Amino acid sequence: MRKRYLIEVAQNNQLVVFCPPSFLQDKVIKRIAFGLTSMEVDFLPHPEQTDRIVISKEIQKAIHFPDIHIPLHAFLKDEILFIGPLVGIFTAGFTQVQDQPIGERTLFFSKLLSVNKAVGALAFLFGEQHIDWKRGIIEGYFYDDHTWKNIEVSFPNVIYDRLPNRQSEGIPKLMKVKERLQKECLIPWYNPGFFNKLDIYDRLQQDGSVETYLPETHPFTSFSIIETMLSNYGHVFIKPKNGSLGLGIHQIIFDKLTGAYFCRYQDDAGVNRLRKFSSLERLFQNVFADQSLEKMLVQQGIHLLRQDARPIDFRIHTNKDEEGLWHVTAIAAKIAGVGSVTTHARSGGLIKTLEEIFPKDECKLFTEKLSNAALLLSTAIDKNVTGIIGEIGFDLGIDRNGEVWLFEANSKPGRSIFSHPSLQPFDFLTRKLSLAFAVFLTEQSLLHPEELFK
Repeated sequence: MRKRYLIEVAQNNQLVVFCPPSFLQDKVIKRIAFGLTSMEVDFLPHPEQTDRIVISKEIQKAIHFPDIHIPLHAFLKDEILFIGPLVGIFTAGFTQVQDQPIGERTLFFSKLLSVNKAVGALAFLFGEQHIDWKRGIIEGYFYDDHTWKNIEVSFPNVIYDRLPNRQSEGIPKLMKVKERLQKECLIPWYNPGFFNKLDIYDRLQQDGSVETYLPETHPFTSFSIIETMLSNYGHVFIKPKNGSLGLGIHQIIFDKLTGAYFCRYQDDAGVNRLRKFSSLERLFQNVFADQSLEKMLVQQGIHLLRQDARPIDFRIHTNKDEEGLWHVTAIAAKIAGVGSVTTHARSGGLIKTLEEIFPKDECKLFTEKLSNAALLLSTAIDKNVTGIIGEIGFDLGIDRNGEVWLFEANSKPGRSIFSHPSLQPFDFLTRKLSLAFAVFLTEQSLLHPEELFK
């Protein structure tokens, strides 16, 4: 297990670092580093302390070490002592309000940065406007002692991508910042982008190890595809390829007895609608008149488990830990609102624990099935998608035969399930592991960069 050390600042100007005697045994250390900044110093054993590393005020200033007191990890490579990790969380949408620096997302980020001590990492928020390229400095937003502080620090060891949406992800200047930090500075960048539903489906289908979880899915090209799938499955879903939050999802149902077509969706006013049409063409003329169908996909309808005649699906969070291993960190059931095409809360959906909706034996069985599926899918996505992935949120379903199906994988999963009181401990776990993974990445980038940048 990695050991952590408290970094203490002595009030002198000596270029000397005092370390626990055991730390210096049989080692040659010539430099100290924090983030991407390092300097040459002398190292001496501390005669009394075994749990801390003591640096001078002069060293603190030179390596831009903030005045925040939490135990940090120590890594040794090429006669350099690295303390940290320093984790930059890259995002957009900053305000000029000091106690609300990131607007309505400030609460989430304050909670995220509050796991610093539990993880042994120093994390901070920044945007492209906070980077001073010439000096190699970032004016970061730290959350310490329940207060937001602006502190100048070096470029970080790793960067955690928390851009809020696809629009910000596609802004050219943000794309350029990301490319520059990755390619020029060789900083590992994790959870780099939002998933495209069809791209994920195609990659997983080619993998072979998880194909049993994949509902039949096609890009929208013609009515004949929908007619064929309706004949096979009775109902299908039309979804935006790059959608999120359940927006733009339509369920189309074919009644074989009457030959009628039904469409269930939420209109622009947020009202759940169910409309009947005599033909598929009429349905599309009326419901999809203003929509670009080439941006849509068609997915097999699944006859899901239900509670009180309302479909149930499941949100499963997975995270990598400080060893780079996948874990299931949260599972919740989501029950669709009355007449809703999705299980989202804004459509009347409810969040429940599995224990609340299933008897004990079924609960154990379904928890195991969902967990196994999520871990297999996480590994498959990790292997087949470009970039470093540290967390995924899955929307999975279980059909009437007890089979698990993948509906969606999210690289930046929402956190609405944690509003349920029984799921709040898992809120902490997911936040903790999302930063603990940075410890693993830092160690990999120092000790095994060929594995990380291959």
